[in-house]
Amino acid sequence: MGLGIEDITQKGPGQVTKNLVKKILKEAEPLYIVEDSKSKVCKNDSLLENNYLKKKKELTPYILGSKEFLKTYHVKYSYVVGGMYKGISGVNLVTTCAKAGILSFYGTGGQKYEQIVKHITALKQQLTHDEPYGVNLISNLRRPEREKQIIDLLLEQGIHYIEAAAYISITKDLVRYRLTGLHQDSNHHTIINNKIIAKVSRPEVAISFMSPPPERLIQQLLLNHEITPEEAQLGKYIPIADDVTVEADSAGHTDRGNAYCLIPAMLCLRDRMMEEHKYQQRIRIGAAGGIGTPQSAAAAFTLGAEYIVTGSINQCTVEADTSDLVKDMLNEVNVQDMEYAPAGDSFESGTKVQVLKKGTLFPMRGNKLFALYSSHNSLSEIDDETRKKLESSLFDKTFEEVYSEVKNYYDDNIIQSAEKMKKL
Repeated sequence: MGLGIEDITQKGPGQVTKNLVKKILKEAEPLYIVEDSKSKVCKNDSLLENNYLKKKKELTPYILGSKEFLKTYHVKYSYVVGGMYKGISGVNLVTTCAKAGILSFYGTGGQKYEQIVKHITALKQQLTHDEPYGVNLISNLRRPEREKQIIDLLLEQGIHYIEAAAYISITKDLVRYRLTGLHQDSNHHTIINNKIIAKVSRPEVAISFMSPPPERLIQQLLLNHEITPEEAQLGKYIPIADDVTVEADSAGHTDRGNAYCLIPAMLCLRDRMMEEHKYQQRIRIGAAGGIGTPQSAAAAFTLGAEYIVTGSINQCTVEADTSDLVKDMLNEVNVQDMEYAPAGDSFESGTKVQVLKKGTLFPMRGNKLFALYSSHNSLSEIDDETRKKLESSLFDKTFEEVYSEVKNYYDDNIIQSAEKMKKL
């Protein structure tokens, strides 16, 4: 096939060779032979225009993206179902994807530790044949003890794939997860048991994940006997992440980046980091953000992405752990039906995320609340008329009732810290 030959006839009984050829034509690409000074096999350099690719009519998902990605994660497609907040990418969605040969991530964000333990246990009980799945881990600088707790659980349960999201710097426990189990095979190749797919939207964050673990963190872990000397030594020569997902503007925490700018820039950055550090294995670059149609997926691969990651579109699936009302609303969404509103977990800083506008009042109300927060030093400064409108038409509760719900949601240390603020 590399010479442009496609008409292959089986001589003899059976259909084995014939069927294998059909499968190769459908799922694989031939290794094209290019003429050099010592070979006269190919007559010209227009082979690609005149042979297999020109005649091939069907573009299948199997040939898109990186074959290294398929091999590393034992999947059928260079496609990832990303982790979603509040366990929307829950047990049902993850098990369904895993059994179909699709890598997916269970979302731990916004869930209590007891729920996470319960759901990971359920995943391990249902997926017992090395099906591909992992856990999404969201950075939480306010609660580093939570990250340590979840990393302990993942190492204990033998979860070997992490999707690291919303990180702006590398943490000690992320390094501990990455380095645990590092060893060399008989050919002196470093074997990495724990894979990390990092989601980033800024080049400086990407550099952190494409670099080896910081030496100071390695030394801390070694001093605390959390890693072995061999793991510490081998860890100096591997990147934090195996794969870096470039997240353009999406329905999560991003910098509203443009995929046409971000992906080419990240590909160049990856090449530079590979040249600088001489890693044994190539870091792969994926694309995420706004991929909700086959055409969008094709555009991502055309830009050079080696795999793609979807998020919001998966909420429309039967398996997503969200309400039927949400699924119905999202099925009716068009590109102009989104708006930006303050993010709940970083409201005070003014960070905004994309939310659904059509059929809701959420973005208008969220922006109104932030305007009030910015222009008042405390709740007591809000005039009575505005307060009554908020309580009756927005919250359907008194300020005191809302605050009681907030106190039940957050840990005591966060509430105590908040109560010291004048803005309360």
